[in-house]
Amino acid sequence: MSFIESAQDMRDELVRLRHSLHTTPELGLHLPRTQEKVLAALEGLPLEITTGKALSSVTAVLRGGRPGPAVLLRGDMDALPVTEKNDLPYVSRSPGQMHACGHDLHTAMLTGAAHLLSARREELAGDVIFMFQPGEEGHDGAKQMIGEGVLDAAGARPVAAYGMHVVSSMLPPGLFASRPGPIMAAADVFAVTVKGRGGHGSTPHMALDPIQAGCEMVTAMQTMVTRTFNVFDPVVVTVGSFHGGSADNVIPDEARFEATVRTFSKENRALVKRRLEEVVRGVAAAHGLEVETALGMGYPVTVNDQDEAAFVGATADELFGPGRYFVSPQPVMGSEDFSYVLENVPGAFVFLGACPPGRDPATAPYNHSPEAQFDDAVLPDGAALYASLAFSRLS
Repeated sequence: MSFIESAQDMRDELVRLRHSLHTTPELGLHLPRTQEKVLAALEGLPLEITTGKALSSVTAVLRGGRPGPAVLLRGDMDALPVTEKNDLPYVSRSPGQMHACGHDLHTAMLTGAAHLLSARREELAGDVIFMFQPGEEGHDGAKQMIGEGVLDAAGARPVAAYGMHVVSSMLPPGLFASRPGPIMAAADVFAVTVKGRGGHGSTPHMALDPIQAGCEMVTAMQTMVTRTFNVFDPVVVTVGSFHGGSADNVIPDEARFEATVRTFSKENRALVKRRLEEVVRGVAAAHGLEVETALGMGYPVTVNDQDEAAFVGATADELFGPGRYFVSPQPVMGSEDFSYVLENVPGAFVFLGACPPGRDPATAPYNHSPEAQFDDAVLPDGAALYASLAFSRLS
């Protein structure tokens, strides 16, 4: 049987696991119930399993029946601090927590791949590392698993690594999409505290207004981006938090704001930091204020290896036939900590459309929305592609 046929035979089990994970989401690095469910789903398979020390990870190694290198497959497991607003029989039972990004699907699909490949273990010319990862949503889970040795779990560094991510909109259901080169952005946080001198709102000339200067900084930052960076190597700076003052007639001593900074190259990632510093300090100096800044470095750019991205496309075409794989013309401004894996191992990250029937992918709620929904029908396809990538790469 083909991987597709075998995966379809497992559909009910994959759906049950996904729904079970969805009802009990967990946040961050410590996912004890999720880890327990993954271990139960892998029980009886010929895997060498280890769990994390500082996080609730699961690393499983399948030894092939023939000698060869190793390939890594990754699925993230953590949820988001979002209150679900869907009317589903398997809705989240944890207030303020939801699998709004589809990691429950990733976990189920990777578990399915472990079953599919275990059934054909004797044909495998090498080993497969299954990386079940907590803490993708801002907790450096991949980096911590690398620190605990996931890349060396099979005894030698994998020759390739593959990750997958479902999307609740944008892509038609069942369509895979990837691209060579940068596929997701680096994401950093630029935090600014503007220090002025408080006073009465009726006499601003007797104070040093940090709110007015802060607002000028925000607009100046946007102008700087458009006048400094090539649009074909994009940079996005968005201020999502601005706080200052307590009353309409009081000029405060301080104002604070934070911006997310998205880049696709190491050069721009370094340059935008310097230019943001210059802009806010220049505006502060012009108004006689002081400013404190801090840059929080987030996930680096997720960069697909050119050959591995082409291999993903060829594998998808061979597995599903033409028309199911799409080469994305541009990267996505979101960020991913699978980037840490791809900094160490050539590989590729691929998206899978999972918009439910009856919803328009162009307008459906996107990942992270409390109304985001994902179609269970893509679970066998995701599991089959995971398995085929490992099997074919080792062959």
